[in-house]
Amino acid sequence: MTYISAQPVLTNDWDDICYPVNPVWLTDLLPDYDIIATDRQQLIVGEPLRGRKTIFGIQSADYTIIPNIWIREVIDKVFGKNYTVQIKYTNTGEFSISIILSDGVSVGGESLQRSMILTNSYNGKTPLTIQGQTFTTMAGEGNKPGTSMYREICQNGLMGWADSFGKLPEYQQWLEEKPKIKDKKQPVKSTQELRKIHHSRLTPALFQSQLYEMLAGQKKARPTLTATVYEHLQQRTLTKSDEGMLRKLPIPVQLAKQAQERLRLEERILGASPSYWLMYNAVNHALFNARSSLTLNDRYKLDERVFHQLAASSFA
Repeated sequence: MTYISAQPVLTNDWDDICYPVNPVWLTDLLPDYDIIATDRQQLIVGEPLRGRKTIFGIQSADYTIIPNIWIREVIDKVFGKNYTVQIKYTNTGEFSISIILSDGVSVGGESLQRSMILTNSYNGKTPLTIQGQTFTTMAGEGNKPGTSMYREICQNGLMGWADSFGKLPEYQQWLEEKPKIKDKKQPVKSTQELRKIHHSRLTPALFQSQLYEMLAGQKKARPTLTATVYEHLQQRTLTKSDEGMLRKLPIPVQLAKQAQERLRLEERILGASPSYWLMYNAVNHALFNARSSLTLNDRYKLDERVFHQLAASSFA
């Protein structure tokens, strides 16, 4: 089934996504009917500002909605007033939330600010993630999130895709071996059971305490491997042999065309030669600003693949 086309909307106001959202049970809505489809028991209904009640999805009985207000309350508790927020959301109920902090790094003369990127959705298409890791996995395994960067010139939120590797040699070795490695997927049953157990026990207090614990360590800046890779990408100028690279990246043709236009625009704005760094940012800009049938989750998956592919080419 083709997913509905949507274009992310940009806002800097929490209130645009912190509207009421609640379950509406099918048994209450249809009291005279026997509900046989036990895997789908509740409608997820939101009330966007200045909008009608919207049904974003239908979920199982043990699914717990995570309202954006829960996330906002934790962010305010962790960072106080020392942050700004940039949000990209769709009318289909998907949200990408960038928490932008004051400190950062310089890449090729550009100042990038440290940030945290969280995703959420009310339609079930984009899982709750922190820096690209699902909340369920992080809560189950005790992982800590990495960091991301915010680039002002194009308002890009750049995920820290290389941070989990620790050191550059480890990442370079992984890039070399990646084509030879088959993805190891866990059994669907165990993944579903983990999610079911987690959601069935999730309460506002439990969720917020877990999220706070994950984010509390992000107050202080620390060197990141991704920032090192950014600097390397910036130093690698595109040559004639790289001219067709955009067409080889794992993104739809129309998005590749938009990325090409964005690349040329930034070259003129910055008075700079085309580089791997500018190409990555051009793709990121196209992915998160274009109308597409891709979900936000799909866009982030493609962004990660593009980052690693460009990194591998730049180190070759």
